[in-house]
Amino acid sequence: MIELKNINLAFGSRTLIQDSSACFKAGHLVALLGRNGTGKSTLLRAIASLGMLQGGEIYVDGRPLSELSSRDLARKIAFVNTERISVEALTVHDLVAIGRSPYTDWMGRTTKEDEEIIAQSIGLAGVAHLATRSVETLSDGEAQRVMIARALAQQTEVILLDEPTSFLDLPNRYELCLLLQRLAHEQGKCVIFSTHELDIALSLADNIALVDTPHLLYRKTDDMISSGDIERLFDSEHISFDATTQSIRLHR
Repeated sequence: MIELKNINLAFGSRTLIQDSSACFKAGHLVALLGRNGTGKSTLLRAIASLGMLQGGEIYVDGRPLSELSSRDLARKIAFVNTERISVEALTVHDLVAIGRSPYTDWMGRTTKEDEEIIAQSIGLAGVAHLATRSVETLSDGEAQRVMIARALAQQTEVILLDEPTSFLDLPNRYELCLLLQRLAHEQGKCVIFSTHELDIALSLADNIALVDTPHLLYRKTDDMISSGDIERLFDSEHISFDATTQSIRLHR
């Protein structure tokens, strides 16, 4: 599905990830973890072809990412970030319909089939009751679900999400991650999301990708927990990871 082969990633002169490999498969929910500033967002953007690698290659279904046209890429990978889209009078339906742009004509006209896919995507994301609402009136949790619906309308095999639980309260964080889990397991998507919510990630994700600069470690969730790598990475004078409760503790 998505294969990282001996990749090198940097931000300016600072090396973030060096000579690291991983393979993300369909039907799996992957949580991307790491300390602040270690390159989680940079890695997601590189997989979405929105940023450059300094070495190595990323493959999508066996094809080098660098060889895919923008249209082909948009049919393979959907990227969801935390930025709110605020356009006056833009409805939820209209925003989700933008996800069909890789398949529509140059004027963006949707067919009956497109409309069926849009309606299905809105339903899967649990926002059918918001279809006629203006985007600018949505809460943060509602807006995130709508952006996921737009990604679903792209009908991609891969969905990447950068900090999708940011600005959400705890119940909405968990509900959103449960939605991501269902999309992976029931729709067969490869879903990769970056997060600081260790307890949620470790309870719901199938696999963990851990940025431990300059390495990218990738294991099944239970194996990652038992390895001690998360505990080692997050333990410090002010913060520690409790492997028993799978949560972060702050020390005052």
